[in-house]
Amino acid sequence: MNQRFAEHGFAPVIDDNCTVLVLGSIPSVASAAEGFYYAHKSNRFWKILSAIFDEDFSVPKPQKIELLLKHRIALYDVLESCTIKGSADSTISDVVPADITKLIKGTRISKILITGNKAYNEFIKANPGLADMAYRLPSPSAANAAMSLDSLIRIWAPYFKNDK
Repeated sequence: MNQRFAEHGFAPVIDDNCTVLVLGSIPSVASAAEGFYYAHKSNRFWKILSAIFDEDFSVPKPQKIELLLKHRIALYDVLESCTIKGSADSTISDVVPADITKLIKGTRISKILITGNKAYNEFIKANPGLADMAYRLPSPSAANAAMSLDSLIRIWAPYFKNDK
């Protein structure tokens, strides 16, 4: 698989009332094609949120955005651009980090949940001043096959509690 230049091609989901920001690394090939987050059919992100909030997040993009904002969840990615092979975070190089400080200014964000090791490490490198708000969560990607959906839900759920 050849390396590609990946650029974050769509807007963050965020408003002033958000209290939790979830960050991935950079949109996958499937997400870039779809123009929205966690679009690969085997990614478990939307299933995790459905279980945590007991609501169906497997709806079209406009309804997903409504549900995210209803639950005060913002979405974006750690990187604005990078070089990557396919969608494999382990191959990321030549990174340009997103300005997360600017993104969350004026919001109520108090927790930043970062999905996966590479995204977390790049976030901490670029945003040392936000490290006390940052939590590394296991990736919802199917590439993280060692972790079951039930395990992901159990690990992720406490981070969304008490944020109303």
